[in-house]
Amino acid sequence: MLDTIKKKLAALDCDAWELTETKKRGWEFYFIRHKLDQNRAVEVKSVKVKLYKSLEGGKLIGSASGEIPPTASEAEIDERLASILYQATLVKNPYYTITDKPIDIPEKKASVDVEKTAEDFIRAMRSVEETAGEDINSYEIFVSELTRHTLNSKGVEYTCTYPESSVEVVVNARRDGHEIEMYRMYDSGTCDAEKLRSDITDTMRCGRDRLTAVPTPKLDTAAVVFSTEDAVSIYDYFLDRMSASMKHQKISDWELGKEVAPGARGDKITLEALSTLPNSSEDFPVDEEGAVIRDRFLIRDGVAENFWGSRQFSEYLGLRDSSVVHNVRFSGGKGSAADVRHGDYLEVVEFSSFEADAMSGDIAGEIRVGYWHHDGKTTVVTGGSVSGNMLEAAKDMTFSRETRQYDTHIIPAVTRLENLRIAGVADV
Repeated sequence: MLDTIKKKLAALDCDAWELTETKKRGWEFYFIRHKLDQNRAVEVKSVKVKLYKSLEGGKLIGSASGEIPPTASEAEIDERLASILYQATLVKNPYYTITDKPIDIPEKKASVDVEKTAEDFIRAMRSVEETAGEDINSYEIFVSELTRHTLNSKGVEYTCTYPESSVEVVVNARRDGHEIEMYRMYDSGTCDAEKLRSDITDTMRCGRDRLTAVPTPKLDTAAVVFSTEDAVSIYDYFLDRMSASMKHQKISDWELGKEVAPGARGDKITLEALSTLPNSSEDFPVDEEGAVIRDRFLIRDGVAENFWGSRQFSEYLGLRDSSVVHNVRFSGGKGSAADVRHGDYLEVVEFSSFEADAMSGDIAGEIRVGYWHHDGKTTVVTGGSVSGNMLEAAKDMTFSRETRQYDTHIIPAVTRLENLRIAGVADV
């Protein structure tokens, strides 16, 4: 089918094209408690096409993309390509070119044992220690081997095979006739059994504590500690503001060679883009446009060093050898996790929702479960919200030297932001 599409593209009135063929082979398991409810094997293939059309004498360029079903007839392929090309004429961007640099790294063909990985997940789930008060309600396991074949009209071509897994878990906790349900989703390359067991155990403890929580006090402002995956949003603030897209659109005012948080008194951010990251669900060294992903510092010791981004915005900024970034590492700070947890602070381990907006810098999250540490005492709290802004919070931000991986991100295990606003629901 790919050859058929390529022949039709050669005759199509477009200026450039990109093709991505993805093959997925995997297993899915659905458990109620620990009893297998159903399972199935999955084997699918998809083809994504992106077409480019020069406009207004080469001053502008339009692009559009879409999928072509693997069962499409030649007539259906013709119809789909014509529709995508028409959509491309409706988009008008300053002219840019597609990736044309030959790929100088070997193709990546990771050995993926789908059956063994699925078995590892099942064993890990069954090894979680449950009690009469906290247990696993249900879980779903998805394990896949992905092969992605990327090519374009400039002769760039690359094939990569890598693993992708996810586990969805529902945990129940009950006490004195009351019951609470907590949901978790874990994305990874393969199974890290120890981490999975630890995370689910922490979730069950969180559910148990929620049942005894009291309303969050009205604190006005307080230091807030983040020690769960919600902290990824805080670090994505730095990653997103180093994107060529945000820089070109003047959303980010950060400049290369200058501090990203001028006058910072806390730990300084060091952010690296990684060409590979073991156990990431996106562990491929070439991006969707055919650009090689290089190891490089985006921010080093608090100073902006490299922007990253798609071909379009990288070219607008005059960047060379740039790419989209998928896997990143944020270095740890000077102190330990215990050092970060000092004095009075609110550690929120469960938000109803949490976001650190890269455009405005605004931080917002509704507290579901937190631990208020005050005068040497710890109180489980719930309700209210946390808010603030990263433009100020980044200046006093501290984080542990210990780090932790959340799928595509390695970040400090414990992060502290000072003087966030706490909208509590009870008087102190």
